[in-house]
Amino acid sequence: MVSVKLIVALCAFAAVAQAGYVAHAPADYHHVPNYSFEYGVADAHTGDKKSQSETRHGDVVKGHYSLVEPDGTTRTVHYTADAHNGFNAHVTKSGHAVHAAAPAYHAAAPAYYAAPIAHGYAHAAPVVAHPHGAPLAFATPLGYGHGFAKINRGY
Repeated sequence: MVSVKLIVALCAFAAVAQAGYVAHAPADYHHVPNYSFEYGVADAHTGDKKSQSETRHGDVVKGHYSLVEPDGTTRTVHYTADAHNGFNAHVTKSGHAVHAAAPAYHAAAPAYYAAPIAHGYAHAAPVVAHPHGAPLAFATPLGYGHGFAKINRGY
C-alpha cells in the first residue's frame, strides 16, 4: 500500500513542476560589457556649452567632458578607470576668466510705518468707599489680556 505522505509529496512536486518552478542550471552571463557614447550642448541663448564622450570595453573606461565655467573659462576633464589603477582624472582649464560687472541694483528705500494703535479703552469701575476695608477698583486692561488690578488707595 502506498503511503499517504508519498502521495502528498508527489502531488506537491507535480504542482510545482506544472507552475514552472523547477530549478534549472544557472546560465553563464559572462559577456564583456562594451559601449560608447557622446553628446554635446551649445545653447547660444543661455551660453551653456558642454560635451562628453565615453567608451568602455570590459572593465576599462575612458572618456572626457568639458564645460564652460561661470567665469568664462572652459574646464576639460580626461579620465580613465580600470580595476588595477582605479579612477584617474586630468583636469585642465583654458581661456581667460572674465568677471562681469555687478548689475546696477537700486533698492527702494524701506518704508517705515507707525505701529498700529490699539483701539481699546480702559473703563475703571467707580471707587466706592466701604467702612469695612480698603476700596477696590477693577480695570479692563488694554490689549488682549484678561485680569483685574487691585488698587489700594490707603484711606
